[in-house]
Amino acid sequence: MIQILITGGTFDKSYNHINGDLFFDKTHIPEMLKRSKCRLNINVKTLMMIDSLDMTEKDIEKIIEECQKTSSSRIVITHGTDTMVNTAKKIAEKIKNKTIILTGAMIPYAFGSSSDGFFNLGSALSFAQTLQNGVYIAINGQYFDYDKVRKNNAKGYFEKYN
Repeated sequence: MIQILITGGTFDKSYNHINGDLFFDKTHIPEMLKRSKCRLNINVKTLMMIDSLDMTEKDIEKIIEECQKTSSSRIVITHGTDTMVNTAKKIAEKIKNKTIILTGAMIPYAFGSSSDGFFNLGSALSFAQTLQNGVYIAINGQYFDYDKVRKNNAKGYFEKYN
């Protein structure tokens, strides 16, 4: 079984067409899994629905606790891209015996075909099944070791970093 833990981030934001604001309503993960005709054994759990820039140390501790608590050794975490690397580092300090993939999106899933979220979720689920124990970032068809990646805000993508 793959455990999906939802924390929010751009991935799950919705769009208010009247005032143009992005906000959290509900997770899009069940709809995405249904649309993709996913046949994997998956358990989905929403931990929080927040922007990663608003994530506190207490929130990160909750994510780590859930990773430790789940009986699954394969975990996908949806997370905002701004602080994803920081959370991955903190998870890696505490958990060594599971495969943990953090993924997110630069454009909300609710924006339809312009969103990278659908592709990133599929990639993360594939990497969760194939990678060895460790903590990884999976985005835009690539995976990165948690300690060898950074978000390049100027270019709008993640890149390998030593």
